[in-house]
Amino acid sequence: MQRAAARHFSMLRGFHLADFFTLGNAACGVGAVFFAMLYMSTQLAFHFYAAAALAPAAFIFDVLDGRIARARHQHSALGRELDSLSDVISFGVAPAALAFAAGMQGGWDVAALIFFVCCGVSRLARYNVTAETLAAGSDKVAYFEGTPIPTSVLLTGVLAFAGWQGRVGETLYGGVYTIGPWDLHLMSLLFVVSGSLMVSKTLHIPKL
Repeated sequence: MQRAAARHFSMLRGFHLADFFTLGNAACGVGAVFFAMLYMSTQLAFHFYAAAALAPAAFIFDVLDGRIARARHQHSALGRELDSLSDVISFGVAPAALAFAAGMQGGWDVAALIFFVCCGVSRLARYNVTAETLAAGSDKVAYFEGTPIPTSVLLTGVLAFAGWQGRVGETLYGGVYTIGPWDLHLMSLLFVVSGSLMVSKTLHIPKL
């Protein structure tokens, strides 16, 4: 038991200040998923808004961890992996969970949401293996290939606005259509577009 505790504290000593902000990002994402699930069981608007509100909170943590790491010159492979894993939760899984809770539950909707999350995972994996090349010897990547996954906060914002207007379920913007055996909410196509932009290799966005 003492050895296990020693390994635990050894791991914590390997963390930098920025890494704890990264974990704050992950915590917001997990909280958003839980609130989305709560909304499905309770239908309380507070739970829906709480899930949506945790997206910008996660974004703030995501911005701060990068700035702290650069200011303290504490970049590490561990920090990069933590950042990617946290982003998958907060800006991939959490928006998809909120969309599902909002009513995108048709077969085509689910396929679109799965596509979105898979694109986010692929985009982050590609970034991790190309970051050093894109940085060109500096401590900062010059540009992103494809849109960064945190841009999904815009999708969460659209869902929050829809919830505020009572446009969830069958009344989601664009309506719902039956195509073959499954239903499709047109709003789910926003997730397809977002995912496609994330994995684009021709779209270069300067990193501020």
